[in-house]
Amino acid sequence: MKEFMGKDFLLSTKTAEELYAISEKMPIIDYHCHINPQEIAEDRKFENITQVWLGGDHYKWRQMRSNGVEEKYITGDASDREKFQKWAETLEKAIGNPLYHWSHLELQRYFDYHGVLNGETAEEVWNLCNEKLQQDDMSVRNIILKSNVEVIGTTDDPVDSLEWHKKLAEDETFNVKVVPSWRPDKAMNIEKVDFVSYINTLAEVSGVEIKTFEDLKAAIKNRMEFFHEVGCRASDHGLDFVMYAPESEEAIEAIFAKRMAGEEVTELEMNQYKTAFMVFVGKEYHRLGWAMQLHYGCKRNNNTLMFNKLGADTGFDCINNYAPAAQLADFLNALVTTDQLPKTIIYSLNPADNAVIGTIIGCFQDSTAVGKIQHGSAWWFNDHKVGMQDQMISLGNLGLLGNFIGMLTDSRSFLSYTRHEYFRRILCDLVGTWVENGEYPNDKKALTEIIEGISYRNAARYFGF
Repeated sequence: MKEFMGKDFLLSTKTAEELYAISEKMPIIDYHCHINPQEIAEDRKFENITQVWLGGDHYKWRQMRSNGVEEKYITGDASDREKFQKWAETLEKAIGNPLYHWSHLELQRYFDYHGVLNGETAEEVWNLCNEKLQQDDMSVRNIILKSNVEVIGTTDDPVDSLEWHKKLAEDETFNVKVVPSWRPDKAMNIEKVDFVSYINTLAEVSGVEIKTFEDLKAAIKNRMEFFHEVGCRASDHGLDFVMYAPESEEAIEAIFAKRMAGEEVTELEMNQYKTAFMVFVGKEYHRLGWAMQLHYGCKRNNNTLMFNKLGADTGFDCINNYAPAAQLADFLNALVTTDQLPKTIIYSLNPADNAVIGTIIGCFQDSTAVGKIQHGSAWWFNDHKVGMQDQMISLGNLGLLGNFIGMLTDSRSFLSYTRHEYFRRILCDLVGTWVENGEYPNDKKALTEIIEGISYRNAARYFGF
């Protein structure tokens, strides 16, 4: 029997262990996350482990609800110690869930705790972690440095001032690049109740009066240039699905004017506007050399009772199974037709879409970038062992796994960099198994290039941060 989460954790062969020895040395490029750059700039120190682990972590909140925990101990007014206890009691039931592994990796790597967290050990772990969190080497910046992180890509709205990114770029005492990523969902979501007020805010920030869709495009370009100057090299879009419903410029202007006048738009008009918006920004990403990230396949805020109490991003989202392949392909084709298709990363929350993505990306590769169109890493509900294996096996079957840009945390926690370790162990075990099965030669040079590439080098080349 193997030791619980020992040095060969998730590594089932000797070759896998050798490959992981290569992978673990590589720096981390965490090109998509949701951490707060202000906390990095101010080098925040957390008072206790609950602040690090449970604040804003809807992954954990879902599991606590599944364990029958009262909301008081999840997002309510219970003490941090009480919340931690409820999480510890929940964790011991989470066999087979990646949170079990992530939590214990974080305890091992950042707190040197190699025991098991459960209801009985919660007091011991609480005291140990809180004591260590008071040490200088557990400030936010030092956590990042000890994690061997080279680049962090945050997620930022076009109206953001990026003041903390600029301060970090000017700070010579911290050599980790913290760059913004462009997330223009609020300018695209014409159906939302706050769309008009947001457009007015965008006009104020950009200094462009917005009365027409053409005005909006001018304001968007203005903010893109600003983001580019501050180091942005990637966009990110949270879509229900990648739509393609083209319409004339005159029709799009009419739809925009209708919504700005306070009227509702139809579902067709919404998709026509979003198509025009996405085609426009896609061409701008190509001009700027940015990568376009498309996240889709999620049905959000399903529990209306809890949404009304807690708002969005609180653990009530699920996988959606509506993502028409034809529209995704037609959208990419609309950009390639004018030779303005940017580097693009496609993520679906539905693992049933893996093969669809794998075949579509092969239609749009070219020599302007290695692996120009990427099948993005296993996302959200898929970033567990089986999900990661399935995504990489599908990419290997249908594309070039060796050009894959690898893992990202997509996290709000500064301890989540162990997810890169989790991914790298699964990667090395998968490749190691293929080698030991005689499915790929035991060519050290070729294997080193593949493992270093997927762990780090491919992302460094792809984004050009």
